Amino acid sequence: MKRNVMIVMAGLALLASCAQNTKPKAQNEAKGTEEQVPVFAVGTTRAVKGQIRDYLALSGDIVSGTTVDAYSDVAGKVTKLYVSVGQRVEKDEPLAEVDPSRPGMTFNTGVVKAPISGTVIALPAQLGMTISQAVPVARLAGSGSLEARAFVAERFISKMRVGLPVELTLDAYPGRTFYGRVRELSPTVDPVSRTMEVRITVKNEDNALKTGMFAKIKIITEEKSSIVKIPAAAIVRRYGEQYVFTVETDPKDPAFTIAHKRIVTPGILIDDQAEIREGLEADVEVVLRGQSLLEDGVRVRVVETTAPLKTTY
Repeated sequence: MKRNVMIVMAGLALLASCAQNTKPKAQNEAKGTEEQVPVFAVGTTRAVKGQIRDYLALSGDIVSGTTVDAYSDVAGKVTKLYVSVGQRVEKDEPLAEVDPSRPGMTFNTGVVKAPISGTVIALPAQLGMTISQAVPVARLAGSGSLEARAFVAERFISKMRVGLPVELTLDAYPGRTFYGRVRELSPTVDPVSRTMEVRITVKNEDNALKTGMFAKIKIITEEKSSIVKIPAAAIVRRYGEQYVFTVETDPKDPAFTIAHKRIVTPGILIDDQAEIREGLEADVEVVLRGQSLLEDGVRVRVVETTAPLKTTY
């Protein structure tokens, strides 16, 4: 009997020892589970205060600012052409001869002269053609400033006004930008194409531009300065809200950083840049990549930093 009691006591002692060894291990595992807070890797940039502008991109042609048609004083057959398209002429220089003679009737030949100095850009009358006084023999482009001609779609007409600044680029001069302003808006809209013609004066100080060249045109419709802007990709649009995530120090543990959700009001959106009217200040660090999985208050780690946008153009 005494032997059995001793065996039972030994067993109880062994169980107590095992329980004491297991309890700290279970406590450590529970503590480790509590400390495993997810951390999201993100890329960031900084909001800047600077300039932004909205523009309308068009294509157009370089044309002469002034064109004049030369007419014959008499009706008859064109017997001579003294000029060709692209040729430079001076005022009163002969352009063509027109013979008004008829069968049985001989008249002196009429000479068509250039009404201005300029360049021949068209010859509506061809050699051997019979013309009247209402048919132009030649069209001359004056030597004044050149213009760009473009056509604006009807839905953008409300943005157009005389005096808007314009930037032009041409394939003939890669890397170079020409500047001008809207000079004239057509009073009518083409009923077929639903477009309005726009005339733009262009600075051509070194005569690099030539009539007939193709141009890519930017009409600056709105320009703002001292506004907060960020890359458009940083804005999250979800459930009718527009917001960004900023990176801030965790108030509970300054050793970590968290993502803070900020509702923003965007303004102009152009060339992947977004104006922020409300909800964000300049020089704040904004999440640019990895924000799709974030929620307000989660911990983040910045693994990539992108240079801020340029403040001016």
